[in-house]
Formats: sequence, structure tokens, C-alpha cells
Amino acid sequence: MSGTGVGIGQRPENTKQRLVKLLWTGIWLVYLSAPASDLLHGGHSTGVRILGWTGLCAFVTWYMLLLFRTGRGERNNVVLASLGVLAAQSTVLALTLGREWLVLFVYVSIASGAALPLRMARWTIPAACTLMTLIALATPGGRSFLAGLLIPALLGGFAMTGVRELVRTTVALREARATVAQLAANEERLRLARDLHDLLGHSLSLITLKSELAGRMLPDHPDKAARQVADIEQVSRQALVDVREAVTGYRRPRLAAELAGAKVALTAAGVVAALPAAEPDLTGVAEDGETALAWALREAITNVVRHSGAGRCTVELLRRQTLDGPVLELSVEDNGSGDQGGGPGNGLTGLTERLEKAGGTLDADGTRHGFRLTARVPVTATAAAVESAP
Repeated sequence: MSGTGVGIGQRPENTKQRLVKLLWTGIWLVYLSAPASDLLHGGHSTGVRILGWTGLCAFVTWYMLLLFRTGRGERNNVVLASLGVLAAQSTVLALTLGREWLVLFVYVSIASGAALPLRMARWTIPAACTLMTLIALATPGGRSFLAGLLIPALLGGFAMTGVRELVRTTVALREARATVAQLAANEERLRLARDLHDLLGHSLSLITLKSELAGRMLPDHPDKAARQVADIEQVSRQALVDVREAVTGYRRPRLAAELAGAKVALTAAGVVAALPAAEPDLTGVAEDGETALAWALREAITNVVRHSGAGRCTVELLRRQTLDGPVLELSVEDNGSGDQGGGPGNGLTGLTERLEKAGGTLDADGTRHGFRLTARVPVTATAAAVESAP
């Protein structure tokens, strides 16, 4: 999310975001031009104008407060009371100042859809429209305004119920994603703890036993104690190797995980992401080749998010036949400015070296509409022959 944008279902976090939300909400107040024009050019006395402007400002303030407080835990009866205040203001202003003020009931209907759950809004929206109809029939010339206001009131109110449900669903999905991420992190910690226990439990127990045995042997059989100490050293070295291999395996990036992370990062940055829908087929690809592709994807997505200013990013993962044999090709293309954070010195050189160690290649260059990074790693001939067999 940008510094000024407000995502769906997210509350403003700073002054700029509050101003943006206020702007988008206030745009729709332009339809209050009819009441404002009536106060300016309707031939009312000065006292009536003062009271009219006061009533209009009070209505707008109450309406904006109701919308801004939506979703902050207010009870439904409090929202209903607030809507009752808006409806009462609309009734008094329309009856006293004329038909131009019937438009206020449209805002009452919209506020009902935005602030109440559907099970209640499906009654309050028709109720607001019915009240508007009654007031229009009781207002001189109000019947001619009714047709132009009734449909917007109904459609606007029920449209806002859909927006409210969308916001609630988005918030629920965001919370669920955070919960899943937390559970995944906890599971990974538990798995690491289990693996380390399996790796070190036997080794540490053996070291303890041999240490005790060497201690008992040392006074009378120093040569045997020395052999036990040598065994302890060997076991310790092997345990250290096992731990390093385990940690290296945990730190090695996986292509599937990097694809999932890329989608989250691009979406959070407001970039439209087009990524492979299926799990990557890594048949015949060596571990160092997968690692190199995962690092390439991570570096490319980081550059897109931080430097490119792109609005769209496409990630493709394809198997190709080249003159050097079959390869798995990863391409990342964006429609940004082509600025990749300072040229090949920042990350691309390291990626090239990493891919070369895995037997692959890296191409990175600007396109007509942005920037494209292509990484390739070889696929073993045996796997390629199996795939091409009938």
C-alpha cells in the first residue's frame, strides 16, 4: 500500500490517508448542489437562509461522521438512532424549504446500506424511500422530483450493502492470511526444533556417555580415555556437519515459496500480478538450479516493487529446448520505467554468478514497455527423455 492510498477494509493510518478518504467520500456531496442553489437563489429571507445553511451543515456533518465511524464496533441501535436523526433532518428541511431538499433522503438510504448489516438494511432502505415518497407527495411540486430520486435512492442504498460486504470479506481474508502466515511460521519453528532434536539428540547423548567413560578411565587407563576423547571429537564434528546441512536446507529458497511470496509482495505494492497458477514442475532440475531460479525471482520482484514504478508484472515458468539442451526458463517482465536500482552492479552480477554455478544463464534488459529478466537452468537429459516419451 502506498503512503496515501487506503486499501479496501483498511482504516486510514495517517493524515494523508484520512484526507484521501475524506475526498472520495466528499465527492458525492456534489449532489447537494440543488439544496445549496435553493438557498442561494430560491428567494428565501435571510433568517430562513441562515437556518437552512445550519441545517444543511448539520446534516452533512452527521452523515460524514456516520460513514467514518462505520465498522468501528458501534451497536446497531446506535446506528439506527443516527439514521433516524438524518431522516428527521431531511423531513424537516424538505417540508419547510421545498422539493429541492428531497435529495437528502438519497443520502439517508446510502448511509443505511453503508452502516447497517444487510439483514437490517433491506428494511431501512425501503423505509427511507417510502418516507421520501410521502414527503414528496406532501411537498408542492415534489411529485416531479420523485421519479428522479427514488431509483437512485434504492440502487445507491443496496449498492452500498454490497460494498459493505466486500469490505467485511476483505478484512476477513486479510486477517485469515495473517493467521495462516503465523501458523506457518509456528509450524516451521516446530519442524526445525524436531529436526534439530533428531540430529543432536543421539550425538549429544553419545558425547555425554563417552565423556563420563573417559573421565572414569583417565586415572588408570589414559590410553583408552584418549581413544574415547578422539571418538567424542569425531562425533562432535559430525554433529556440527549435520547441523550446518540442516540449517542450509532451511535457508535454501524454494521456487514454489518464492512464487507465493511474489504474489503477496506485488499485490501489497499495488502491482497487477500475473503468475503461474499451478505448482512449478521441477522434474529433472537440480537443487542448486531451483535455488538459483528462486534467488532470481526474489531479486526481480524486489526490483519491480522498489524501483520500477510498474503497474503490472508477468511471471512465466516454461520448459524450452535450446541448442545446449532442455532448460527451465523463468521470465519476469514489468511495464515500469526500466530502472532496476542502479544497473547490474546491484544484484544482477551475483545472480549471474549463481546461475553460472548451476549451469544456467541470465539475461536482463529493457523492453519497449518496461524491463525483462530471464533466467535459465538446465534440465537433466534423463528427465527430458522421460517427458518426451509417448
